[in-house]
Amino acid sequence: MEKFIINHWMNIIIKYKNYSEDKLEIIKYGLTGVYLTLSKIIIILLISMILGNIKDVIIFMIVFNIIRTPSFGIHATKSWICLLSSSIIFLGIPILCRIISINIILKIILGSILTLLILKNSPADTKKRPIISKKRRLIFKIISTLISTIYVLLSIYVKSIFISNCFLWAIVLQNILISPITYKAFKQPYNNYKQFLKLHPNFLK
Repeated sequence: MEKFIINHWMNIIIKYKNYSEDKLEIIKYGLTGVYLTLSKIIIILLISMILGNIKDVIIFMIVFNIIRTPSFGIHATKSWICLLSSSIIFLGIPILCRIISINIILKIILGSILTLLILKNSPADTKKRPIISKKRRLIFKIISTLISTIYVLLSIYVKSIFISNCFLWAIVLQNILISPITYKAFKQPYNNYKQFLKLHPNFLK
C-alpha cells in the first residue's frame, strides 16, 4: 500500500513537473514521511478509541509535537519499529499522566534540569536530515528552550493534573529522543551536520 500510494503521487509530480533526480528524491522522502506519519496517527487513534482515551491521546500528541518540531530527535530506522514505539508512547504516557501525581518542588527541580538539557542537546538532527545552517540550529535551540520553559511553568500552574503532567512528560520524552546516549544506544550517528560539512566543506560557501 505504501509503495503504491507514494509511486502514484510521484508519477503525478513527474508528469506535470520537470524536477531533477535529486529534487525528486527529496520529494519522495517527504511524501514517505507524510504517509508514515498519517498512517501511524490513524492507527494510534483507532486503538485509543477502542481503549476509550482518544481525547487524552490527542492532547498529549499535540503537546509533545509542539516541542518535538523545533528540537527534532532520533527517528526509528524501520516503519514498523516507529509504529510500535509510537503506539507504546502515545497510548501509554497519557495513562501515566492520569494516575501519577508529582509535587511542585519536584516539578521545579526536574523541569529545570530537563530544560537545561534541551538547551544543551537541541536540535538533534538525523543522518537523512542534517541541520546544516548554524543560524537555523541556533533558532531551533532558542525556540525549543523557550517552549520547554513555558511547559515547566504550565506544569506548575495548570490545575488539571492530567494536563500538567502532559507538559512535563512531553519534555521528558523529548529529552530522551534528543539525547546523545539514545543515539548511541540505537547505533545512530549524532550531530550529523558535522559529518555532512566534513564531506561537503564548500556547501556553505
